[in-house]
Parts: sequence; C-alpha cells; structure tokens
Amino acid sequence: MQFLYGLITRKPGCLLICCLILLGWGIAAASDGGTTFDAERAWEHLLAQCSFGPRPPGSAAHSHCLEYLETELEKVSFSVQRQPFMGVEPVSGKSHSMTNLIGSVWPERSHRILLCAHWDTRPWADQDPNPDHRSKPILGANDGASGVAILLEIARCISLRDPGIGVDIVFFDGEDMGRAGNLNEYCLGSRWYAENLSYPLPEAAVLLDLVGDADLHIPQELYSLTSSPDLLEEIFKIAEEMGEGVFDPHRGTAVYDDHVPLIQRGIRAVNLIDFDYDYWHTLQDVPANCSISSLDSVGRVLLAWVYQQGEKN
Repeated sequence: MQFLYGLITRKPGCLLICCLILLGWGIAAASDGGTTFDAERAWEHLLAQCSFGPRPPGSAAHSHCLEYLETELEKVSFSVQRQPFMGVEPVSGKSHSMTNLIGSVWPERSHRILLCAHWDTRPWADQDPNPDHRSKPILGANDGASGVAILLEIARCISLRDPGIGVDIVFFDGEDMGRAGNLNEYCLGSRWYAENLSYPLPEAAVLLDLVGDADLHIPQELYSLTSSPDLLEEIFKIAEEMGEGVFDPHRGTAVYDDHVPLIQRGIRAVNLIDFDYDYWHTLQDVPANCSISSLDSVGRVLLAWVYQQGEKN
C-alpha cells in the first residue's frame, strides 16, 4: 500500500489509476468467495463435536454428532448418504448399529478423489495414566474430531470453488473399538466401505487422523510410504513449498488405520497422522491439548493438494 500512497501524493493524476488497482484487488478477493482454508471455522467444528461429549457407537452423543455432520455437509451442497452396518463392541460383546457418512460433489465425474477420517471415539481410555479412568470413554478432540473438523472446512471451500475433479468425503464409524493387539476389531467402517465400493474407484485417497495435536509432527507413515510413495511425495512437496514444517519427510512407523482397507481394495491411499500424541486414548484428549494452527497447517496443505489433482484432469 505504501507505494500506492507515494504515487497519489507525488502525482495526483494517478489517483484514478490507483483506485482502479484497489478495485481490482477487491474484485479478486471477492471472487475467491472465501475459499481460503479458515482454521477458525475448522476449530469451531472440533469444539462442536466435543460439545456432544464422548461419541462411541451406541451413545446418544454418537447419534447427535451424526446428525450434526450430516447437516454440515448438506449446508455446503454435498449430497449425503448414510451407509449403515453392524459392529460388535468386543469388551461387552454388544452389537451396535454404526454409520459411515458419505458426502459427494459432482457425482457424475469419473475422475474422483476420496478424503476421509473417522468420527467415532474410543469407548475406553485404556492408555490413561490413572487406572480408575481406563473404563471411561474419551472425548476424542484429536483422535476423531480433528480430522473431521478439517474435512468439514475443506468441504465448504470446494463447494465455493470447483476443484475440477469429483470429491467424496467419508466419515468412517467404528474405527476405534478394538482391543490392543486385535487388529481385526479396528477400522470396521472403512472395511465395510471398501468392501462395498463400486467402480470406478477413487484415483487417490487421503486419511486424516490425530492431526490436531498442539505439538504436531507428521512423518511419512510406513503403510502409506510402501503402497503409495508418489502420492505421499505430492503432499509433502506441497507442504515444503508452503513452508509447513509440521510435515516431516522422513519415514515414520506403520500405523494400522482406516487407509489400510482402502489400500487392500486397490486404492492409492495415504494416512496423515501424528501418532506421537501424549494424550492418545486418555481422558486428556481434549481441545486444550489441540491447536488451531495445527488444523490450519494440515487443512491448507490438503486443500492445495485437492486443487492440484483437479489441474491434472
């Protein structure tokens, strides 16, 4: 702005030109339509989910949260479908009705990408340092709400500016009911989704999990690196170009998560996850241990990747 002020004071005849320049900037900003990732909106989605309380399958909070997520996707012109299935909570042996929530835009497009996260929360804080807390359900501010919050904001952005590719956003249920060492008890929703997914398959899938940590650090998860190194490289290159240092291009550990059933189905899929979270599966997985800036870092990079995919087609 300083150089414009100098032009006006030195040469009053340039006033009209400067006004036109400023008007042009205003038009450019308006045409953006607010499609820049808004981390504060994402944070509000995180808090809204947590306001229901712990959200394990079978709880009233679980039902209320499902309605909230469905409404928020519909607000931004996504076509929303509930995909019901049954799952067993292994500790009590109770069966629960569960629901994957599938939001889609431009369903007629054969070139599609999939963005996903799990929306259920763990029924027990089995990693809590206090043994008295280990039978209580967690709030899941990071483990559940953070990835969903980012994707709800991305849904708003792409509804305002066409990325040039079909996009499906899926919130998986029943991810976090498993007992330690029993992998078959985890990722129930993503397994159901992958088994029932019809062709054409999405060209790429990105899973978000544990991405709200206030001390965020995302290495290259090993299943992702082994199965889809090119996809992972695309995302981490964008992060590097944007100066998002929370993305570490070094090898991380293998995390069995919702991307694995997608990989087994033949889909290029990666998991963006910070598994080194001090409050994982504890009662301290609360908003105070999450950060708006972490949501911003992941959201901006992922949104840029979405538009990059559209440019390829």
